[in-house]
Amino acid sequence: MAIRSVGVIGGGLMGSGIAQVAAQAGFPVVVRELSPALAERARASIERTLAKGIERGKVTPAQRDAAVANLGFTTDVAEMAGCDIVIEAVVEDLAIKNSLWQELGAVCPRETIFASNTSSLTIAEMAIASGRPDRMVGLHFFNPVPLMKLVEVVRTVTTSDETFRAAFDFARAVGKEPIAAKDNSGFVVNLLLVPYMLDAIRALEHGVATVEDIDKGMTLGAGHPMGPFVLADFVGLDTLYRIAEIMFDEYRETRYAPPPLLKRMVLAGMTGKKGGRGFYDYSAEPPRPAPLGI
Repeated sequence: MAIRSVGVIGGGLMGSGIAQVAAQAGFPVVVRELSPALAERARASIERTLAKGIERGKVTPAQRDAAVANLGFTTDVAEMAGCDIVIEAVVEDLAIKNSLWQELGAVCPRETIFASNTSSLTIAEMAIASGRPDRMVGLHFFNPVPLMKLVEVVRTVTTSDETFRAAFDFARAVGKEPIAAKDNSGFVVNLLLVPYMLDAIRALEHGVATVEDIDKGMTLGAGHPMGPFVLADFVGLDTLYRIAEIMFDEYRETRYAPPPLLKRMVLAGMTGKKGGRGFYDYSAEPPRPAPLGI
């Protein structure tokens, strides 16, 4: 089937990014949020990102206007009924996601494709809850969505060939490079990337080197665009902790277990860049390593 219209559930960082790239690609998009205030915040976030694109010469004013015209916002799940694909980008909580899929299943036509942007949960469990396991797929975009080219298209044991092809083609249509991934926790990238960040935290705990020197070592020695602590702060320490818990529960391997330091930081409200403080203190310019008591 050809995808002509898009619904996005959740207007946070990932959801607003997905909505933006779809709108820029010419798709009519409806974003559903829990309240008018959150919907307005999502709209403002997209408009700010487009304005930055104009400043950097990546977006023209005409392209900005066309994208904004393609965007609609709602608090009513029933408005997803007119969408060919509905992409979920809410919190990494299986119970919340499954409740949402059941709600969507009651209002969307049988042919509507359901896609989750989850980064760690398996699609199979959501496929069962959706009531349309053949029409369920994973579409894992990367942050920041307007800049990152990769999308992991995740096929579970029940996904039909037609659904997988449509999702793969959609990822290309919004300007991304899709790769096929199996339905295992973490898919391809996080399966490799999460242990890397957790190992860096364990190295810090064991006194191998400082935050700054570990980051410098991986950028200058391994050619990474950013060090593991900058990356962890960018992902969000609370998000990283939750992903690690999910992956450890799936695999029962110690390399996926969240280190004690990460747990203590999350309990202390240190969520990374989005909260102003993580492994670095973002109240300073440039950010400086935060005191961690180790």
